[in-house]
Amino acid sequence: MPGGGLTRQDRQQIALGLADSLPCTEIARRLGPHTIAATRLENVARFLDFIGESITRAAEQAREVLHTKLETPSNDAAQPSPDHG
Repeated sequence: MPGGGLTRQDRQQIALGLADSLPCTEIARRLGPHTIAATRLENVARFLDFIGESITRAAEQAREVLHTKLETPSNDAAQPSPDHG
């Protein structure tokens, strides 16, 4: 294929690996070291790991915000002082 794209065989091997729920690293290993298909698959796996970590971090921060109790003013602070009555 011109330009070094994925071959039909590469695509079939990737599809079979995904259908078998294999990790991307295992599929890349089966495609062969230093092949274009393996390199592309490894890049996709790194990208998905990065996105997954970002989503996880954002979810943890949102959970923390949602479960943190708001500080309510104490009764002394809520009552006006007699001077400003």
